[in-house]
Amino acid sequence: MTNKQSPAPFTLPTHLTLGKTVGYESVYNSALLQSVPRTLNRDSLSISADNLPFHGEDIWTGYELSWLLPSGKPQVAIFDCYVPVTSPNIIESKSFKLYLNSFNQSRFESIEDVRTTLSNDLSRCAGAPVRVNIYTPDEFNTLQFAHWEGTVLDDLDIEVHAYQPDTSLLKTSTLNVSETLISHLLKSNCLITQQPDWASILIRYSGEQIDHKALLTYLISFRQHNEFHEQCVERIFCDLMSHCKPKHLTVFARYTRRGGLDINPFRSNFENTYNNHRLARQ
Repeated sequence: MTNKQSPAPFTLPTHLTLGKTVGYESVYNSALLQSVPRTLNRDSLSISADNLPFHGEDIWTGYELSWLLPSGKPQVAIFDCYVPVTSPNIIESKSFKLYLNSFNQSRFESIEDVRTTLSNDLSRCAGAPVRVNIYTPDEFNTLQFAHWEGTVLDDLDIEVHAYQPDTSLLKTSTLNVSETLISHLLKSNCLITQQPDWASILIRYSGEQIDHKALLTYLISFRQHNEFHEQCVERIFCDLMSHCKPKHLTVFARYTRRGGLDINPFRSNFENTYNNHRLARQ
């Protein structure tokens, strides 16, 4: 018998535009941003704001930011923002894209005005301060690609039968190690639309060695699982802590972009958020 862990049933907020047909607005409108309470997922994991087993951030990168100068001349930029895990809400991604689109025909006095507007609006939506950086075209060449260093699991010879999260697959040995494990085979689906979400995942830990084949099979078991990016990473973190009991643990997933945005949830109980360097797939 397997221990398949699907999220406990819950009711999503009815105001969400995700999964609905909506029009695009091209004039600034902060009301387009929508939030989802983190409790919707964390209740099923038996964690709350008062007993989080991790710290970290949701790192977003936006590649399609544009606005008008007071003269009407368009500007383009890339931005990133950092939503703390202590915020009561996640920012719903479709609403984020619609909100960014509303900048396209809106005039701002300066790039700092744009940055401040983004930070204030995103902070209000998340319910906690959100840090925002904006990069102009002159700075694009400073944005680095990353190549993760660690043991890549993807060439291991395994058989896979589970495509929903199955913690019974996880195993450890009595050997104590510190290692970094990587897989590019993580796939889950949007909670509402069931559209595929593709990611690379890095797991850094110390403690009893996690069986590599078992871990890869467990990660692949998310393949038909419906949950938001942030929720999947927190589920993986909590499953590893509960079933493998590492002393130190970091789980960092970098999802491929959709609609000009990528989401990169970082969760750790011992180290700070990594620099936002995108992978080749992003």
